[in-house]
Amino acid sequence: MYGISLDIGTSGTRGHAVELSTGRIISTAMTESHPLPGANIMDHLTFCIKMGKDLAHRILMDTVNKLIGDLNIDLKKVEKVSICGNPIQLSLFQNMEIDDLAYVGEKAWAARGIVPLKRNARIIPAVDVGLNVPDKAELYVPPAIKHEIGADALAMLIKSGFLEQKENCMVTDYGTNAEMALKVGDDIYTGSAAAGPAMEGQHIEHGMLASPGAISDLEYDFDWRCMVLNDDLIPEEGDLVNLSMGSVVSEGKMHGKAKGITGTGTIAALAAAMDSKIWKKGRLNSPGGRLELQDGIYVTEHDIAEACKAVGAMRAGHFTLLEHAKIKFSDLNIMYMSGATGTYVDAEKARMVGLLPPTCRKIYQIGNTSLALATDLLRNPEMLDELQTIADSIRSNHVMFATDEVFEQIYVQELAYWVEGMSMESYNNNLDILGIQQLPRVMGRPEINRIAVRDIPDIGDRGLKIIRDIGTELVGRFSGCTGCGNCGTECPESALTMDKDKTIHVKTKRCLGTACYRCQFVCPEKVFKYEELKLSV
Repeated sequence: MYGISLDIGTSGTRGHAVELSTGRIISTAMTESHPLPGANIMDHLTFCIKMGKDLAHRILMDTVNKLIGDLNIDLKKVEKVSICGNPIQLSLFQNMEIDDLAYVGEKAWAARGIVPLKRNARIIPAVDVGLNVPDKAELYVPPAIKHEIGADALAMLIKSGFLEQKENCMVTDYGTNAEMALKVGDDIYTGSAAAGPAMEGQHIEHGMLASPGAISDLEYDFDWRCMVLNDDLIPEEGDLVNLSMGSVVSEGKMHGKAKGITGTGTIAALAAAMDSKIWKKGRLNSPGGRLELQDGIYVTEHDIAEACKAVGAMRAGHFTLLEHAKIKFSDLNIMYMSGATGTYVDAEKARMVGLLPPTCRKIYQIGNTSLALATDLLRNPEMLDELQTIADSIRSNHVMFATDEVFEQIYVQELAYWVEGMSMESYNNNLDILGIQQLPRVMGRPEINRIAVRDIPDIGDRGLKIIRDIGTELVGRFSGCTGCGNCGTECPESALTMDKDKTIHVKTKRCLGTACYRCQFVCPEKVFKYEELKLSV
């Protein structure tokens, strides 16, 4: 008999098939993106509110059922399913109301008549959410901590060893919705920074998730060596490139195998550009205004800028937690990094650009803790009670960055530094005026402990399956449409097409959703209504 563990992420879903009698992982599958339009949590929330939670749930479950169907097991023998992820994704998965997550604060809830849901641990029939498994299969749902801090944050606290650490320490799940926590004595402070899709390789011209063929790092070897993930998700040597000249110096073992670049590769490109003095004041001073890597893969000035904004949001989040805990950077020595980005990124480069506090001396890279916790739940369902107790105990010290004045003040400085080219001296002077501690310089070399060499340590004997055929179609016809085709021409992701009979088709996984709406805005007759599109039958 089998169990299935799922990590429902903002940028994609990962899953294990597990043999229940032994706890052994049989196989692994993952999607290369999320099936809902948009590339971040807010896009998915907005889509759900405007288009309806039932539609959002159906699109997500269509993909999840494709994933579990590719795990290479007999689904009729599935007895248990466990999930992990942030509150928004798990709410979409369970077809729960999400209004309390979309609007922040008790005043906003009261004004809209919203009663916040309790997202506590629970066990329900798996078929109730639309999973293609036997009627008797149980679904194990771990608890959220508070608002946007969910079961995935709980996973990183438990699986990293963070909760047992006696010294001041911090942990971050490096992703689109960067959950983070700071432990000072027995007090735990949590927060979540909207870092944006760049950390997951999204909104990057050649961006992709951590999967075979992805450039995940650049290592310095007089020039810069591309590191490319092989079929087992292990980085291997690719081509040696000269970034200033835009040329390949020599070919490596993974020559010809690069398909794109991950968020960690983009962070490495930022670090390399800074080290090579070709990124200055928001500009990339290199041939063609981009960094040529290998096999036609390159990083643009826009890609670097997206990475900079992600770094700024995360550093502002770390900074804010320290300020709320009333401790200095010098009091923080230990950092835990989780998630795919936290696994594959070069920790020393990450510290240099600002993804880690500059004072941390011990760094632990621990892999995908969300999927790991879901898998633990299959092996020991009694963990649910323990998880609920832990979640209850840390709810009092949550910092809502979206409404926090300290975060806002620091993030403004970050944008000025990364986008406007403000000097670090001015950055710190402004913090002095605001009564906030200065940001120290990066000094020395940290002790780096790679606990996991890939974000999914065990993919099982039957291997890894990458699922690209996900998402569905939204369709619609609008009275008054002239068939001009402007909507399709304007679509930046080529997600929209029009038939001869003026029926519009939108591929959900490629669509930027409500964050874009260019298809609607460009309609000369003003008859295109995105919210009136329906799911293709």
